[in-house]
Amino acid sequence: MSDLNAPSTPWRAEVIQDFARSELFQRTFQEGMDLVEETAGYLDGAGRQASKLLSRNAALAYAAESMRLTTRLMQVASWLLVQRAVREGDMPPHAACEERYRLGGAEVSRHAGDTEGLPAELNTLLDRSERLYERVRHLDRRMYIEGAADEGPHPVLSQHDRLKTAFGG
Repeated sequence: MSDLNAPSTPWRAEVIQDFARSELFQRTFQEGMDLVEETAGYLDGAGRQASKLLSRNAALAYAAESMRLTTRLMQVASWLLVQRAVREGDMPPHAACEERYRLGGAEVSRHAGDTEGLPAELNTLLDRSERLYERVRHLDRRMYIEGAADEGPHPVLSQHDRLKTAFGG
């Protein structure tokens, strides 16, 4: 496996830049930032009020899950901001390959326990954040971790180059 801190191969840099410029990235970025803002608003407002009405055990579960939710979303937001920095030319693609910019541990992506009895809106935010985290985790693995193990050129880009050559592109 190649060193993640080493400069990326040219095809990897191209894949990273292409993703950062893509519609998929833009939609994912917007969804992530909107969810961060929505969650902050809920936890500081209606969620705070709802948590005061919970039983002691439910209040402890609420505190644990809201911390897990916040951590999960901050990891996603951080990853998305790195990709935006690549898109805007503030960070070279090979720097985005560094381990410190990878998505954090998967343990934050799962509920700690039973969420029954928690406010419905919190459960909805937990579910949405888990789905977003899993999508970003998949992207991170495909672009940085699995791609780092490849020795040759990216197969899709190789085929694309062959087509361009064949059709005089």
